[in-house]
Amino acid sequence: MPAEIEPSVHMRLYALSKRQFLCVFLIFIVCFVITVIIGALGPPITVTFKQTASDLSNKPTSIYMQSGPFHLLSPVVSTFNQQMWLMAKILVHRAHNGKFDVKFKVGMQISGASSESKTKKSFESKALLNHISVVGEHNRSRELRCSDQSCDEMILMHLGFLDYPQFHITMRYYNLDQSELNNHVNNTIFYFHTYNPSFTQLEIWFRFVFIILTFIYTVWFIHGMRKFSLRDWGIEQKWIAVLLPLLLLYNNPLFPLTFLVNSWLPGMVDAMFQATFLCGLLLFWLCLYHGVRQNDRRFLKFYFPKMLIVGLIWISAVTLSSWQQYNELQDPMYNYKLDTGNFTGFKIFFFAIGGIYVLFLTYLVIRAYAELRNMPYFDLRLKFLTALIVIVVSVSCAIMVLRFGSGVLQDNFVAEISTHYQNSAEFLSFYGLLNLYLYTMAYVYSPSKNADRESHFRDNPTISMLNDSDEDAYYGSEEETTLTSRSSHRYDSENE
Repeated sequence: MPAEIEPSVHMRLYALSKRQFLCVFLIFIVCFVITVIIGALGPPITVTFKQTASDLSNKPTSIYMQSGPFHLLSPVVSTFNQQMWLMAKILVHRAHNGKFDVKFKVGMQISGASSESKTKKSFESKALLNHISVVGEHNRSRELRCSDQSCDEMILMHLGFLDYPQFHITMRYYNLDQSELNNHVNNTIFYFHTYNPSFTQLEIWFRFVFIILTFIYTVWFIHGMRKFSLRDWGIEQKWIAVLLPLLLLYNNPLFPLTFLVNSWLPGMVDAMFQATFLCGLLLFWLCLYHGVRQNDRRFLKFYFPKMLIVGLIWISAVTLSSWQQYNELQDPMYNYKLDTGNFTGFKIFFFAIGGIYVLFLTYLVIRAYAELRNMPYFDLRLKFLTALIVIVVSVSCAIMVLRFGSGVLQDNFVAEISTHYQNSAEFLSFYGLLNLYLYTMAYVYSPSKNADRESHFRDNPTISMLNDSDEDAYYGSEEETTLTSRSSHRYDSENE
């Protein structure tokens, strides 16, 4: 039996000629390139302040160099610096070269002074409190990888939000004298990394611009669709009406609270908003590739399996982020390697669910093309959807390779995610890509100018495309005749 014919508001997608299709993709690419250029000309993501151990003492000795204490004073910061990382690079001098690993412990005391220098907040790493014990569950361990005359940089501390303008840090190394580095530590270079205030201002402005554009697009799209009954909306149009508000959350109108409220909560909310939008996008792809060939979309049969997979991805992503941030609030020296079992379990679970999602999506794509490749209207919908997805996924993967290609921040999961942008271009390219992707789909899936006259249209290509060649069906004839005009003309002639 033939499938049930589904009512659908005539989309602009069907009315575009070949030249107009080219213009849509060209505008998308040009706008994306503009955001990349603006980012490339923008400020660096982070700023770095350097101090050396030899400059912290009047008479540095070998014992001092391998144990401390090191009294560090952070640069003056503001809420526009957002976060702070303290990293260290140990310089060694050995008679013979070679690679080796060293495990040792670090103790740290952090004091934050207010601008009036009257109020202070101090908390000690449990490692410092228990430094007499060689092994203890509260000791903060670090693993150092060394080769030749230097060792890899390691993250000592991460402050997720800055509630004081300056921090005093007292730090010690333990057990280095019992390792291969005994009497071989030449110096230690300490690096304070914070967000660049100029980049923060750029981020605020671009978020604001994208919020305004998204709001305009949302109002414009809903205004165009309000003339039609909801049951007549196509599956793409229903999903765009859901994704555009989620894009507003992704752009985060509450982002300025990060600088107005002295709390970790705005940062956590921002992470949840981003995870919600990205998972909504993943669910959209599953539903579209399946729903374009199936009209029976009951919740338990159609939506529930997909929501289960994507929901598990959302839960694992939010848990990984919030769990790390929560532990860092208790102790800035927290490192996921201290809880390797649970952390590794979450990562395996996350990638396993992600693998299931990729396999399921691949299956739906193959089935959709196998069943609908000879149906011009549906084939056009699939090709447009797939072309945009390929662009988005390809650019996103390229950004991820650039973003995580180095292992500078490999010791800290959250820090690695937050700070490994090399410049503003990587940030704006990914941020602008998703916004432009939604804007392009909102335009193409919006009602065409003749949508009112085409109210008799049904999403069944066999009705209106019986005698059209594929070239004419997709892009119109050489005279730029559109799909809609040919379909309407044939429909009228058949009635006569």
